[in-house]
Parts: sequence; C-alpha cells; structure tokens
Amino acid sequence: MNSLRLILSDRRYFAPAWVFASLNIMIGTWVLYLPHIKTKFGINDAEIGVALFCTALGLLISIPFVPFINQKIGVGRSTQIGVIVFALAYNLPMIAPTYMILCAGLFMVGFFSGFTDVSMNALVSRIESTDKKNFMSAAHGFFSLGGFIGAGLGIIFINLFSNPPLHMLVVCSFIILTNLALAKYYSNIKEPATSKSERKNILKNIRPLIGLSLVAFIIMMNEGAVEHWSNLFLFDIIKVPESKAGLGFIAFSLCMTIGRFLGDGISQKIGSIKIISYGCMIAFVAYFLIVTSNLFLAVLGFGVLGFGLSVIIPELFRLAGQARGVPASVGISIVSGIGFSGFLVGPLLLGLISNSTNLIWSFAFLSVSVVLALGLTFFHSKRT
Repeated sequence: MNSLRLILSDRRYFAPAWVFASLNIMIGTWVLYLPHIKTKFGINDAEIGVALFCTALGLLISIPFVPFINQKIGVGRSTQIGVIVFALAYNLPMIAPTYMILCAGLFMVGFFSGFTDVSMNALVSRIESTDKKNFMSAAHGFFSLGGFIGAGLGIIFINLFSNPPLHMLVVCSFIILTNLALAKYYSNIKEPATSKSERKNILKNIRPLIGLSLVAFIIMMNEGAVEHWSNLFLFDIIKVPESKAGLGFIAFSLCMTIGRFLGDGISQKIGSIKIISYGCMIAFVAYFLIVTSNLFLAVLGFGVLGFGLSVIIPELFRLAGQARGVPASVGISIVSGIGFSGFLVGPLLLGLISNSTNLIWSFAFLSVSVVLALGLTFFHSKRT
C-alpha cells in the first residue's frame, strides 16, 4: 500500500494516476450501454464483436506513431492531449445513428485509446526512473478504480439519464475538466534522447520483449473480454435484469483495484515471474466459478478473476519500460500495443464464439488462454 499512499499524498504521482482512472471511467460508462446499443441497432453478438474490433483496428494503427510523437512533444504533453481527445471520442458511438457510424466512432475511440495508453505508461515509467519510486501497479489500480467508478456510479444514475448520450457527455466533461486541472504536474516531462548506438541496436534489444508481449496479449484479451461481455453474460445467460447486469464487472474492477494497490509490495517480495504465474493460476480457478451460471458464484468468480489478473499487466509494463537499450516509450509501445490489441480483439473472439455456441463456451476459451499465458511465462523465465 506504500505506492497508494505515495499517489494520494503527492499530486506529481496522483495526476498521471488519474489519467489511468479517467480512461476506464469512460470505458466503464460505455459498457453499461452495450445492451442498449444491441437493442438500438438490432444486432447480434457477432456484429457487436465486429463493432468492438473497429476499436482494436484504430488502436493498432495509432501504436506505431506514439514513440515518435512522444519524442517530439514529450510523454507528458502526449498524455494530456490523448486523454482529452479520448474522452471526446467516446461521445461518437453514443450518438451514432447507424451501425456503420457506430463502427467509425469506435475506430476513433481505439485510435486515441492506443495513443493515450502508451503515453501514460511511458510517463509513469519515466517518473519511476527519475524519482526512484515504484507506483506502476498502483497507477494501473487507478485504471481499475476508474472502471468501478464508471460502472458503479453509472448503475446508480442510469435510471436518471433517459438519454444515454447525455450521460456520456456529463462523464466526458468531468474527465476533461479534472485532467486539465492536473496536467500541469506532468505536462513538461520528456524522455531522454536516444543515442545513435541505441537506435542502431534497437531491433536486437527488443527481442526479449516478444515473450512479454505475448503474455500481455493473452492477459489483456481476458481483461477486454470481461470488460465488454460480463454484462451480457449476466444478462443473457443468468437472465438478470439490465439494471443488475453490471454486477460482474463491478466485482471484477473492485478486486482488480485492490490487487493492484497491493501489487508493488508483493512484486518486491516474490519477484515478477512468480507473481505472473500465481495470477494465471488464480484466473483459471475463477473461470470455473463463472461458468457455473449461478449468479452468486459468477459474480464471485468475476471478483476472483480481477484479483488474479490485477498485477500481471503492470509488471509487464514496468519490465518493458526498463528494458536495456530501448527507450521506455518504444518498449512500452511494443508490449502495450500487442497487449492492448488483445484487450480489443478479445471482445471480437468472444462474440464470434458466442454467436456459434454461447457465452459459456466463450468464457471456457478464456480459461484455456490463461493456461497458455502460464506456459509462456515459464518458457520466458527459462530463457532469461
């Protein structure tokens, strides 16, 4: 909890952590309205998956440009611009009059989510490096906290907003105003310039990041799948009313938040490989609870899953930002880009599997994927 106290006691650390929270407040608000979007356009699970894949496409297109822009204007300024435009972009899918415009709006969301994600992680990595303070896991805890805030408050206020776009506009305005107020604490932070020898050997130096990237892809695929489909799992499989469909995501976000606030201390005690391995094992057990299709056990399972996955991604990003001979924004853009594409490909895969079978088989697929991540982690540990 030392990293959490650090963030809450100093605006230098709270300001970038709030960017993490801001992203998931927007996402948490959006996922509440997936049943509304499904009904509005009269689309099936596969078509929802394709629409969400447009977000992944936007992200993948944005990733290659982020390190260059970060070097030009600084990771701080990139983070500030990214979170503001990202918040604005989320209004587009909410006001879309047609399915095609919905897909276009989600593409824009994906583009600026990728830009902001890489920039904010590189920013935290840079602050960690200069200040000799560890708060990457806790910063990701704020990302999870944001999902809890967005979905939790959204469930309370959803009945007050008969107009979903109005709800999103209010949340967007709050995010923009708070980040404009806090940006002065990090906007001038830049990465050190890379030398010619570092640029020359960069392809060789990024090889160890490939294994980390594959694990990140699988873990974030699970996170994205749960974030976008947990509501529909409870709504379609367990048959809860729409007002209670967010319970699984709330449990997932709350337990992930707690795990990430504890993560920096646990990582220092047992090391990266063990914490990633244990997290995969816990996640595998959690899926058994979810697929029982019992409301209590499913919600409990989503909570256990959030705790298991919680510290894996922050640990991978910290390792990427500290890779030898690789600028933090480049290392993080590789791991984050491949990983975050999993975050957005996951919903598509679940939609396709669900459309041909059902959501229970979709979540069974995710349970197998975390076993694969465990195997990749073991293989990576033997090569390093």
